[in-house]
Amino acid sequence: MSDPLRPRASLRTAVVWEVLKDALERRAAAAGRDVLDVLDTGGGTGNFAVPVARLGHRVTVVDPSPNALFALERRAAEAGVADRVRAVQGDAHGLFDVVERGGFDAVLCHGVLEYVDEPAEGVRNVVAALRESGTLSLLAAGLGGAVLARALAGHFTEAHQALTDPAGRWGEGDPVPRRFTADQLSGLVTGAGLQVGAVHGVRVFADLVPGVLVDTEPGAMEALLKLEAAAAEQPAFHSVATQLHVLAERG
Repeated sequence: MSDPLRPRASLRTAVVWEVLKDALERRAAAAGRDVLDVLDTGGGTGNFAVPVARLGHRVTVVDPSPNALFALERRAAEAGVADRVRAVQGDAHGLFDVVERGGFDAVLCHGVLEYVDEPAEGVRNVVAALRESGTLSLLAAGLGGAVLARALAGHFTEAHQALTDPAGRWGEGDPVPRRFTADQLSGLVTGAGLQVGAVHGVRVFADLVPGVLVDTEPGAMEALLKLEAAAAEQPAFHSVATQLHVLAERG
């Protein structure tokens, strides 16, 4: 399984992990508690849930896939955090059938909005899971990154289709049902009553750089990680990022 703390996986997760880790530290300090209650919606096999549990927090993972949840439990056990990770089968639409409303200090909603029928409803649900003061980490597919990737691959018609399609899809074979701009994601968050703290572009370069270069060129991995981190906070690069990360707060 990939892990935000391992170098190769960091090309995809480092930016989000560093932002999330800092946000949890701030939330714990504000709450006056070392241990937070964290909800990870669509958390799957625990790419973020297990590292968060390693920080000492209690994590509830809600995911519709029983296979993913089984892998999560095994992974948590191997990491020695099984007592801090709870796996629950469910989805964002019926979230409060399986978890408590207003019961969490932080909510992770990563890779979920692309697949729900009503993104605005999905955001309202995860926001409703937050306590009076809480933090939302929202990660979703970016429109610009898909357009750029299709164009660089020589699929110009598909790039144009993605650019003009209301859902940001490049064609029938597109595996992602929906993509977003930074303004769209921020609008969903503020519409649900939260204040946007920061927006980050994720995988601005990582998906465009040949893997062989990263794996064989000395120092390339570290240099690319530094470049990703520097570009993530620059609004000019949000429009070409593969994913967009929004950090928002209530209270």
